[in-house]
Amino acid sequence: MLANVNFTGSVDRDVLKRAKVVAAKADTSVNALFNAELRYLVETFESAEQSGNHNYRALVDFSLGRASQVQAMESLGIDSEEDLFLLMAQARLPMPRLPSAQTQRMTDELLALSA
Repeated sequence: MLANVNFTGSVDRDVLKRAKVVAAKADTSVNALFNAELRYLVETFESAEQSGNHNYRALVDFSLGRASQVQAMESLGIDSEEDLFLLMAQARLPMPRLPSAQTQRMTDELLALSA
């Protein structure tokens, strides 16, 4: 039997709130959800690495914002944004998000155009 260990981490307050709702609806705990997703990520990454397939690493790098969309597509040898999005969905990885400040600047710029 594997031993569980406690660790300290941080998560966005809104994400935690929403995770609690998902956990309640699924009759489980946030901890169980987190453990299942982290296990999936680690096992998939290790499996891809052992087989010499670097595609998953490229997708993780893109998901974490360490690689641009263009870099990810070049690394994967694809030329379609749609294919990249499909691969991200198949890998169960979230799309990268822009920092809040950058998103706000873009929103302000769009609003200024309509004024």
